[in-house]
Amino acid sequence: MENTKPLTDGRHLRSQQTRQKLLEAAKEVFREEGFHKTTISQIIKRAKTGYGTAYVHFTGKDDLLIVLMEDVMASFYAIAERPFAPVSRAEAEQLIFRQTLAFLRLAESERKMLQVLAEAIGVSVSAQEKWAEIRERFISRISQDITFSQSQGLARSGLVPELVARGWFYSHEMYLWDIVSSDQHADLETIAKTLTAIYTGGLYV
Repeated sequence: MENTKPLTDGRHLRSQQTRQKLLEAAKEVFREEGFHKTTISQIIKRAKTGYGTAYVHFTGKDDLLIVLMEDVMASFYAIAERPFAPVSRAEAEQLIFRQTLAFLRLAESERKMLQVLAEAIGVSVSAQEKWAEIRERFISRISQDITFSQSQGLARSGLVPELVARGWFYSHEMYLWDIVSSDQHADLETIAKTLTAIYTGGLYV
């Protein structure tokens, strides 16, 4: 009985290590081959593990991508969930500009993995559903910030927070994909300033 816990802990550690090896291998292969050309066999070979072991952790390449998507988006969530409690319109504009610029810069730094994601969204139902879930999480957070600003008398009270939040996120989403496809037509700071001016000009009083 004394050895049960150490043995269990050892198995758990090896299981976690195998899972991480599969994720790292998947990230490498996805970045090299793209979503469509990547196969689960390539990932398993790169991870140097067996098929049976791999399928204990993941059902296929779609499942692996979903977990990698969550890892990438965690950094974007951290930006969206920064404290937001402005006491003036000027402070709100400054906070919003900083968030927007950080979001765009992160999209640029994560371009390769986001290219894989964009390709997957076009062909994978699970990737489409995951992106829809991601979008709603951002919109919910933005809505909270708008509601706060309205409660402080900084933003127009007659506007529906969720509708405004959707428009704000969709503009970010459009530029995110432009950055991913290297199709943006201005530097990131100019884009962030423009988005912030349009958004705060329509929302704040």
